[in-house]
Amino acid sequence: MRSAVLQDVGQLSVTETPIPTPGPGEVRIRVGVCGVCGSDATEFGRGLVLAQPPVTLGHEFAGVVDAVGPDVSSPPVGATVVCGAGISCGSCKPCLSGRTNLCRNYTTIGFHHDGGLAGYVTAPASILLDVTESGLPMDTLGLTQPMAIAVHAVRRSGLSAGQDAVIIGAGGIGAFITVAAAATGARVLVVDLNDDRLELARALGATATLNAGAGPLPERLDELGMDVDVFFEVSGSGAGLRSVLDAARPGATIVPVGIQRGEPELPLGRWTLNEYTIVGTVAHVFADDFPEAVRLLGTRPDWSDIARDVIPLDLVAEQALRPLLEGHGSQIKTLVDPWISEPRRASHERTREAG
Repeated sequence: MRSAVLQDVGQLSVTETPIPTPGPGEVRIRVGVCGVCGSDATEFGRGLVLAQPPVTLGHEFAGVVDAVGPDVSSPPVGATVVCGAGISCGSCKPCLSGRTNLCRNYTTIGFHHDGGLAGYVTAPASILLDVTESGLPMDTLGLTQPMAIAVHAVRRSGLSAGQDAVIIGAGGIGAFITVAAAATGARVLVVDLNDDRLELARALGATATLNAGAGPLPERLDELGMDVDVFFEVSGSGAGLRSVLDAARPGATIVPVGIQRGEPELPLGRWTLNEYTIVGTVAHVFADDFPEAVRLLGTRPDWSDIARDVIPLDLVAEQALRPLLEGHGSQIKTLVDPWISEPRRASHERTREAG
């Protein structure tokens, strides 16, 4: 089979690799589609933090079960599945408390183990969700993992119906957080510098938007009559964090989703006196977040505004990883089909209703 293998920083080769054999508790998946995200691009272009090369990248994949290893009763061969990618030990303190994303021995398919930018991939059956009856097409299911990250961030925030939320940054995960936040019944204001992304945010459920270059956030909130309960800072920029602190009133919850670059100024005294709740969020909890992610994907008839085009393996570096690194991707989410030789349009049309 063909695989996109990270050999070293900046070195990705599409090469023939053996078809893997599932071990005890594992299944083999014929990959239908695999998403590429900022973490993949960072490992490829800026330095190896998670990845242990040589390793096949890809942790956002969906496909069909092709074979099962010993001690696997489900999902069965032929089932359509989505994968959580994160592998937890199940026995450490975080795992026993249900916070598997904080496992002391956490590893990830696509960084520590060969991933889904290949024809086939193996994964523990315990982190696969059988979505055969969902009625969702494969290209839509390829969006499950990033949607699950958004679901987790919103769940961590405690956002609920009738509250007000602000999302700083409408690309990548910010777009999915918009969907998840709006689904709670909260009013959602999305802030970005890109008018096209703001238009998309409105289509995804945002109540209102603000171009960050058009005026201060506090003024826009006053204009809308919003008293914000939760701020999601998704851009990872110093300017984004400062805008949150300028607008946050006492008692607000601040969720820094984007990883801040460098060493941002931390006004802890102000945080204390305003009694802010600062909430960290990382990855997802498979059992809690994946079923809700699939449900949310089923609430829209077409996701072409998020993932319009699907590319072959040979174009991963030039049309997915490098654009992400340089900040000029042509779409919110790039999907890869390991079985095609030319780009194609994504298919998000359901062939049947959910079972």
